[in-house]
Amino acid sequence: MFRSLYSIFFFAVASFVSNGLFAQDNNVPVQDWKVTSKKIAEAKYELTFTGTISGGWQVYAPNQVLLDIKTTELNFPDSAVSQEGGFEAANPITISSSIFENTNINVFESAIEWTAVVTINGAIPARLQGNLLYTYGKGDEFYPATVFPFSVELEGGLQAASIKRASIDINNPVSTCGDEGTKDKSLLTIFLLGLLGGAIALLTPCVFPMIPVTVTFFTKKSQDKKKGIRNAVFYGLFIFLIYVLITLPFHIAGKAISPEIFNNISTNVLLNLIFFAIFLFFAFSFFGMFEIGLPPGLANRMDAKSGLGNLGGIFFMAATLAIVSFSCTGPILGTLLVGVAEQGAWPLTVGAAGFGLALGLPFALFAMFPQWLHSLPKSGGWMTDVKVILGFLELALAIKFLSNADLVKQWGLLKREIFIGLWVVIGLLMVLYLLGIIRVKDSSPVKKFSLVRIGFIALFAAITVYLVPGLFKNSSLTLISGFPPPKTYSLYKIDKSNSKILEPLHNDYKGALEQARKENKPVLIDFTGWACVNCRRMEEKVWPDKTVDSLMRHEFVVVSLYVDERNNLPLAEQTVEKLSNGTEKSIVSVGDKWSAFQIENFGATSQPQYAIISPDEIALTKTKFYTPDAEEFTRWLECGLETFKNSSKQ
Repeated sequence: MFRSLYSIFFFAVASFVSNGLFAQDNNVPVQDWKVTSKKIAEAKYELTFTGTISGGWQVYAPNQVLLDIKTTELNFPDSAVSQEGGFEAANPITISSSIFENTNINVFESAIEWTAVVTINGAIPARLQGNLLYTYGKGDEFYPATVFPFSVELEGGLQAASIKRASIDINNPVSTCGDEGTKDKSLLTIFLLGLLGGAIALLTPCVFPMIPVTVTFFTKKSQDKKKGIRNAVFYGLFIFLIYVLITLPFHIAGKAISPEIFNNISTNVLLNLIFFAIFLFFAFSFFGMFEIGLPPGLANRMDAKSGLGNLGGIFFMAATLAIVSFSCTGPILGTLLVGVAEQGAWPLTVGAAGFGLALGLPFALFAMFPQWLHSLPKSGGWMTDVKVILGFLELALAIKFLSNADLVKQWGLLKREIFIGLWVVIGLLMVLYLLGIIRVKDSSPVKKFSLVRIGFIALFAAITVYLVPGLFKNSSLTLISGFPPPKTYSLYKIDKSNSKILEPLHNDYKGALEQARKENKPVLIDFTGWACVNCRRMEEKVWPDKTVDSLMRHEFVVVSLYVDERNNLPLAEQTVEKLSNGTEKSIVSVGDKWSAFQIENFGATSQPQYAIISPDEIALTKTKFYTPDAEEFTRWLECGLETFKNSSKQ
């Protein structure tokens, strides 16, 4: 079960990425799906689905239940739309299926024409969006719930307002103050984080003992010393390349789908729940409850090829190391990749490159200087301690992923104080483990306290003590701001009359413009997200600054637009928007609307992004991204305010 966790981890992201390509997949059994609609009564439409079946597949006729599974279903994102009765499907073929104990079932083998009637309660949208779930198979193959996403025009529907605002020209604002581009983590920072992750993985019992064994093999089994050193250098280089190649699919997928896909990884509820479960598995594995690994057959095949006496054999030796050490390196690498996934494919590659370099470099260096091997510490119980501490850290990260999903859906499961409380418990357990009071499988009793162990005890104890005030009302944990839920997501009742809390308008862009016209103020747009760490850092570190707070509170109308808000728009506002790059974006939720609005008008997909516009929607400045310096953010606000005042005088 656990040996395929590596595949599950990357499939979680890859499957999410592939959703944007699904409708264009040429391998699906039904080609050329088409949907048309016909108004047959007030608020009632007949939908007709047609398609051509290819590849010798059989598509199961609708209105059948096989193995307690409906062969065909219509799903809509809004409960105001419902199907009336079943499907009508003409001239199916009846066959006897061995899968269902030779029961007679109805299928289609060449072409499909199905009709269904839907009713709509309320305003009629210009386009109706939904998913047709159908079932297909052949022989002993059976594939239920295959999704065909569709949108179809409805006669008499209300056309939703366009996302694009012609008056907003962010490339030619009135003033040029602001940022030229996104200020995410620099690639150098991500590379260094990758190096750190690789260095930690190097100390685990899956990798560390391999250093002297492998280096000795290259230096003693080669025909001469120079050849042994050369082979070891190639071995380290191939380790580096293997980890870089892991990220190649993200580059391919990233070019084929919408630019916001990587950002959506960090806010997608299902993915965050998947990562929560996977990181729990990682943590339990580090606690010694089970081993995570790839299929042993793959490792055996790699190991067999590693016996080749050429560069190909060395490459397979490197691949074998990557595979057999996965139970230790996989969770660390996975943590790194998920941490930067929302920034795009190149940060993923840079992080993996740092990780691979930290793993591969020691093998090359120790082969060049084999006398260094004598200075390495001996393998022992300390490596188990490293794994256990990493397990606790993975547990803390799992809670963060669950918190992301909870914030986006507003379930109320992990309010700020509960989140911090769980981290306090984890910190306390880490201290107790290092003190030897609690133990896990394969851990050795603590016979003496080294300076390193005492240092880590002091570190984790200090962190735990620092977190404790976060359990109480109005606490401020500035060192970790952005990681726990915001102060407004609290067990304690928030006093909205408290002047210390700045509360922007929530997703009310139209209301912000109206208020700005009435009060003759510029509008400050805050593109944000519930799961956005840097957004919380800005709100907790920069916004409370006396000057920033005064400007935002008194000189601007501030509106926060949440790009990951999952509440559905009113049905009449749900649409399919054609973006400037020629792609189509389905707009169903509030977050869909504001993410498309941000892309089309402000040319970015990352949060936070701040924009200053006039009440008549003229871009007054360039936008501002994550800016932890309150003085710099103040200068930008003052520039936007001055620009607005000067424009108003003209």
